[in-house]
Amino acid sequence: MSYSTLSSRTVLVTGATSGIGYETARQLAERGATVLLHGRTAEEARAAADALVATAGVAGDQLCTYAADFARLDEVETLARRVVAEHPHLDVLVNNAGMAAPERHTVTADGNEIAFQVNFLAHYLLTCRLEPALTSDPGGRVVNVSSALHRTASIQWSDPNRARRYSRIAAYAQSQLALTVFAADPRVTAVSVHPGVCDTALLPLYAHEGISPTEGAANVVRLCDPAVEIVNGAYYDRDTRVEPAPAATEDRTVKRLNKLADLLVGCSA
Repeated sequence: MSYSTLSSRTVLVTGATSGIGYETARQLAERGATVLLHGRTAEEARAAADALVATAGVAGDQLCTYAADFARLDEVETLARRVVAEHPHLDVLVNNAGMAAPERHTVTADGNEIAFQVNFLAHYLLTCRLEPALTSDPGGRVVNVSSALHRTASIQWSDPNRARRYSRIAAYAQSQLALTVFAADPRVTAVSVHPGVCDTALLPLYAHEGISPTEGAANVVRLCDPAVEIVNGAYYDRDTRVEPAPAATEDRTVKRLNKLADLLVGCSA
């Protein structure tokens, strides 16, 4: 299969130290892109970059490492400032970092339910803050790595932290629905993709076996290619565009989610 080169593209991949994020970074770098690898810690990001150079034959100067713990919004702010300063022309942002919601209800230092913050609010804040760098050139875009579980979700508007009734599956699904709704935000050119049920740390939420992260990542990388035309807010199940949950395309829901997210991240749109 022949691929177009991505040598003029700069792509930031969040959660690039393992699973689909690592494989996405590898495939992008192998196709010539400059890849900004985000990890929770500087050590994890550095180790991922070293592994790519050692095992994938990627040139070290194609990779830049960044660290931010998404359970701390101040670290997300710092990450965004650094990226804008060092890469004022960013072609693609892949919002991939994610976690399974913990068994017990857990609130971050910022006061948000942890899966909602790590999987959605941190990406919302990062995307808003990277807006000055995200190119408006054709092909510039945000790719949200979502999940088919978003279809089972509802956003608890009066209790987004799910303090009253907590279920880890419901909390995770809510975070994925929010990320999918966010792709329809008119402020950014964005799509969501369910990469397939992959054999990663999140697999137990879905099934006992899954496709390899390499196959899942290929569905993400395809959407990073400027040759692949996208429609803002579109949702892909692997490599096929399908309708997302109805809530993900309602203007009212998009506006309401923006209001809620702005409030929770202390951000004015």
